[in-house]
Amino acid sequence: MNIELEKKELMKLLAETNDESIIASIKSIFKKEKKDFWDELTENQKFEIEEGDRQIDRGEFVLYEDMMKKYR
Repeated sequence: MNIELEKKELMKLLAETNDESIIASIKSIFKKEKKDFWDELTENQKFEIEEGDRQIDRGEFVLYEDMMKKYR
């Protein structure tokens, strides 16, 4: 199967159709396929990100510009 050829054929079919139900079905397929990256993370990764947010809330961070001044 040549994936590029298949995509081109599908684009042609889509461009030629006026059937709203087909267009709605295709849109629904793509919406189902979209995944939130958060759901793909491990619990440890989620914890680390949330901990980073908590550190920022507590003011425990260094601005990028300040860090670059220090290490240049």
